Amino acid sequence: MNITLAILVIASIFFMRGKVRSDLVAVCALLALVLFGILDTSEALAGFSNPVVIMMIGLFVVGAGIFRTGLAKVISSKILQTAGSNENKLFVLVMLVTACIGAFVSNTGTVAVMMPIIVSMATSANISPRRYLMPLAFASSMGMFTLISTPPNLVINNTLIDAGYKALSFFSFAPIGFVALSVGVVVLFFLSKMLISKNDASSTKKKQGKSLVELAQEYQLQQQSFRIEVRKSSPLLDKTLAELKIATNYNVSISKIVRKTGNSRFRKNLIEEVAGPKSTIQKDDILYCHGNIEDIERFVNENNLYFERVNDKEPFSDFQDSGIAEIFVMPNSKLINRTITDIQFREEYNVNVLGIQRQNEYYMHDITNTKLHSGDALLIQGTWKDLANLDDRQDDLVLVGQPLKEAAKVTLDQKAPIAAIIMLLMVVAMVFEIVPSVIAILLAAVAMVVTGCLRNMEEAYGSINWESVVLIGAMLPMATAFQNTGVDTLISGGLVNKLGALGPYALLAGIYFCTSLLTMFISNTATAVLFAPIAMKAAIGMGVSPYPFLFAVAVAASMCFASPFSTPPNALVMSAGRYTFMDYVKVGLPLQLIMGIIMILVLPLIFPF
Repeated sequence: MNITLAILVIASIFFMRGKVRSDLVAVCALLALVLFGILDTSEALAGFSNPVVIMMIGLFVVGAGIFRTGLAKVISSKILQTAGSNENKLFVLVMLVTACIGAFVSNTGTVAVMMPIIVSMATSANISPRRYLMPLAFASSMGMFTLISTPPNLVINNTLIDAGYKALSFFSFAPIGFVALSVGVVVLFFLSKMLISKNDASSTKKKQGKSLVELAQEYQLQQQSFRIEVRKSSPLLDKTLAELKIATNYNVSISKIVRKTGNSRFRKNLIEEVAGPKSTIQKDDILYCHGNIEDIERFVNENNLYFERVNDKEPFSDFQDSGIAEIFVMPNSKLINRTITDIQFREEYNVNVLGIQRQNEYYMHDITNTKLHSGDALLIQGTWKDLANLDDRQDDLVLVGQPLKEAAKVTLDQKAPIAAIIMLLMVVAMVFEIVPSVIAILLAAVAMVVTGCLRNMEEAYGSINWESVVLIGAMLPMATAFQNTGVDTLISGGLVNKLGALGPYALLAGIYFCTSLLTMFISNTATAVLFAPIAMKAAIGMGVSPYPFLFAVAVAASMCFASPFSTPPNALVMSAGRYTFMDYVKVGLPLQLIMGIIMILVLPLIFPF
């Protein structure tokens, strides 16, 4: 028992610190349990064959098909457009639409789809997007209308089945989702106004969103922009940017190349080329570069160039076929903990990275060697076509700062009706229990690939968040270790002894707030895996129904709002909304406490003791 608790405590510390990937921590904890003889090999590997893990894999693929065909985006966009420029109507619709979509697909994917639409609509209506982005993230967790809405829902269902109780139906969570969303809309309607500062309110009256110049000024790009002329004796001549590796060698980014046409000695006929890996430098080219003065001077001196600073009257609005935009790094993106150089960003995405914004700090120097974090904002530059193409890379990046009307356009793939039918058939099969839920989900996942909603199996595999899958598969045997060593009996017995005398409501409150507290520091799914068997044991020990206690675990694990790092959607909107940690405390903590109190009162009414 002591060894099991020690392994859990050490693993929790690593989860909280976040320096090591959560899936690696979970696997190491699992191996430790095996090496100490607490679990045998079959028990240790049982988690990876658990229906919860298989269903999660299938749901990632189904969700990818929904997002890939543009179905989720077009539905949300059309509904939100009905709000027009009415600030309060838009707020309510953002909450409702996000929660409804999140009830069927990944909440992180839902936020990724909704962010560009909401930012575009808010700015076009002269409303600060800050009021909507945090409620957007929270609403994605409130849509607990279905069994598949969040992993904790699947976890408690699996716990009930293992204990011999009746499985939950597809819409068992619908009453809870309705209560959660109703509370969220009312509370956040007032609290979200705290997110808008006076500067936001005044600035939105003056502009229709970020222009190119405003975006450049925000990153102070103008102070680090230089025009460099290539002389005939330069060693750069007739070489491509890929060969020269200027960003790596000099920490200087080239955004565009201006070249004269014809034989005229006067620079009147000019062509502009967005700098790319295959761009070749020629005599008399003008290179528009970004970097600090020391790096620029070294680059110029070592390559026989001439430079001058770009003046303030030469804004980025001069771009015709190119411009700048802002993208955000998705949680669990394959880009996290990799540098711009490692990723070969220019070659991979055909755009240039000019700056990085992280928690209201701007990194403009040595950005090629800066490791990317979840939620980082990147200022990028490229052709409008290449910027728009990033909208198809939402597994890794979300484009929300494109200061053009194109950012608000939504297209519907011809496969979208097929994706809708597959999704509907999956839901019908689960509601009427035509086949087991895990089979229905796997059939839907295969259908998404076979019908072309996803291009191929490689795209299907790429859509799966393997970190989450491995995390759950490795944490599920921890519950077995609790049972083998009696840890679950110790903790549940302690709760019953301390709170049982006060009645089932007190015990329910203890389980709810213990789960809620732990979720602020480690994954909500991992928390549900740990507390579900404890809640089950505590309810049985007190002689009451386990259903309200297990629902309390699922709700508390999902409704964590007081920290930007408690859920991936919370982290994703942090940079996009320019929120601070205290913004989450001011808005999220009261909501989390109010939600907890109401749920403790409501859950026994829906699922009696």
